[in-house]
Amino acid sequence: MNSIIANIKNKINNDMHLKELLKGSSIAFVLRIVGIIAGYIFTLLITRGYGAEAMGVFALSFTLLQISSVIGRLGMDTALLRFVAEYSLQGKWEIVKDIYKKAIKLVLPFSLFLSVLVFFLSSYIAEYMFKKPHLSPYFQIASIGILPFVLLFIHTESLRGLKKIKEYMFLQQAGIFILASIILGILTLIIPLFQININLNQLPISIYIFSVFMLSITAYFVWKTYLKKGSISFDSKKPESTALPYPYILSVSIPMLFSSSLALIMGWTDTIMLGIFRTEEEVGIYNVALRVSMITSITLMAINTIAAPKFAEFWGKGDIKGLARVAQQSTKLIFWTSFPILLLFLIFPKPILGIFGEEFRAGAVALMILTVGQFVNAAVGSVGYILQMTGKQKIFQNIIFLASIINLILNFVFIPKIGIIGAAIASAIAVSFINIIPFFLVRYYYGFYTLPTNRR
Repeated sequence: MNSIIANIKNKINNDMHLKELLKGSSIAFVLRIVGIIAGYIFTLLITRGYGAEAMGVFALSFTLLQISSVIGRLGMDTALLRFVAEYSLQGKWEIVKDIYKKAIKLVLPFSLFLSVLVFFLSSYIAEYMFKKPHLSPYFQIASIGILPFVLLFIHTESLRGLKKIKEYMFLQQAGIFILASIILGILTLIIPLFQININLNQLPISIYIFSVFMLSITAYFVWKTYLKKGSISFDSKKPESTALPYPYILSVSIPMLFSSSLALIMGWTDTIMLGIFRTEEEVGIYNVALRVSMITSITLMAINTIAAPKFAEFWGKGDIKGLARVAQQSTKLIFWTSFPILLLFLIFPKPILGIFGEEFRAGAVALMILTVGQFVNAAVGSVGYILQMTGKQKIFQNIIFLASIINLILNFVFIPKIGIIGAAIASAIAVSFINIIPFFLVRYYYGFYTLPTNRR
């Protein structure tokens, strides 16, 4: 046993990239766990304190916020992840600063316009899309959060490009729900004591928006600090780098915008269509089952945090062998840490969902189906990021487009007939599609497998 441990240690110490992958993903995993716990505490506070209907209202408002903010980012968040990782490694900080400035000039006015547009169209979205006019004030609250949410992602993905994993994970993943849970918990205790007369269903989304605003401001100052440090360390004797033109930046960001938008829309199509065809209670139950199922791919999310900038780094150096090695190593870690969670959720779905309240046990079958889809997502590894970080963003965009159509059709057919089970089936099939196809494309383009293997 000691010799095995010693061999593992030697392998890690002798492989700089594996060591960085393990260190970065470990930090990301811990903070992701913290974020998930905070997220479930926030969910529990809503479900236990305000019921499934309030959870459904929050889920629909949150969906509108996420979809709007993805559009508002114009794909610049993922583009900055790639460009910052590539050019900071080469010491080209002038290019990093120039790309960041151009990104802000593009997304700031566009996301502000989008926020105002959604605010004034909220009543139409609620009435004509969801057939629920009473949702209009909740959607107006969500629209206020679009701009800070966009800027939060711009700055945190830039930090991720610098491999500042702790800062990235806390600001984008954990911090929002930690702050939101604290505020909601305090107000949940105070409101009955002082008999404060407010619309309780508005409370969760309002608190979430406030938390986003606070974390967005923090992310800006953290990014500016690291940008300044990088610029100071830049060797002024080097010839000044050529700035990237707007058309080139947009040629990278726009396909990423479509990919992100379609992926998010696909991920929330089930929730939206449940909101159209079924009740807020069913939306709330399904949303909890969906959030729980995503624990299956938690290791994938953690490892992607550091793997994505490393893929961009290897691509920038033209080191395909190094990229393949990191992809293989990361996939092994993801597969074997996800498999036990799959078994747990398949064997004990009702007790797990019962934690959130007895009414949520109705989502047990949906949880099992969603978990299988998430396991497929985890098992094939970081194939989507490999395509996006290596110049194949348009191909990945087309895959997600096809998956979105499949998901939309399946949801339209299944949800009116079998409700949340139909939504889960549609989601699992679509998630599997956008992972299996890229897996074979990565194999075709770069000649390496990403599924776990014992071959050396």
